Amino acid sequence: MKFDPSSYKTVSCNGFQMAYQRSGSGPTVLMVHGITTYSFIWRKIVPLLEDEYDLVRVDLLGCGSSDMSSDFDLSLKNHATLLIEFMDQLGLEKVHIVGHDIGGGIAQLLGISHPERFHSIAMLNPVGYDYWPVQPITSMRTPVFRQLAMAAFDRGYYKSIVRKATFRESTYTDELNELFWSNFDNPRSKKSFLRFAKCLNNNDLMEVADQLKQMKLPVLILRAEKDVFLSAGITSRLHDDIPESTLKIISRSGHYMQEDAPEEINVELKMFWRVS
Repeated sequence: MKFDPSSYKTVSCNGFQMAYQRSGSGPTVLMVHGITTYSFIWRKIVPLLEDEYDLVRVDLLGCGSSDMSSDFDLSLKNHATLLIEFMDQLGLEKVHIVGHDIGGGIAQLLGISHPERFHSIAMLNPVGYDYWPVQPITSMRTPVFRQLAMAAFDRGYYKSIVRKATFRESTYTDELNELFWSNFDNPRSKKSFLRFAKCLNNNDLMEVADQLKQMKLPVLILRAEKDVFLSAGITSRLHDDIPESTLKIISRSGHYMQEDAPEEINVELKMFWRVS
């Protein structure tokens, strides 16, 4: 599968072009990817859900086919603000939201700041509290290491990250590597990614940590059994803190669990949404 920008539509949000794909019919689900990825990460789950749900897969600012720059505000707070504008532009009054990695952190902020806009929250291997950022992201946040990363950021380097973030042998393919690399195949996109890494600040989530205990939305937390990047402490603490939350462990899957275990995720999401 090749990265095809022509398959995306765009809307203007606070002066930025935000790209997205949309398919299916039924209740609307907003799908938000994490850092190092873009909306392609939902490719194996979409065919399993679009018979029952209207799926909107957004490229966050600075990623995929959305606007990129080395000086954008790519903090979680600003992403959350832009996603509300994105929903307004598409006329989405109330949706289910699914967030992976950084997308899970953004979903936490949105569930606290705009609970009236969401039926439910599902988080897949989410960031949380002050247990993140983690390597290799942390090393890219200082000027010296950013320059080294820019010079060393080639296909071989990124392949090693993808390999570490997947668990099942059959998941790690040349096709998957090409899809990931499409987000980093020119200096502008690399600089945008490094800007994203620099803007990450766990204070964005620590500031609202206590408010998670008052969250009224139903929340599903999916943790990959073999995620080597994000600590299991994040998901267990989120489950402890959020009153209406359910925690499920997806076996034999890594950080990019959408690639390792799409069928298992599909089952859990559908069960969750039917009672939310």
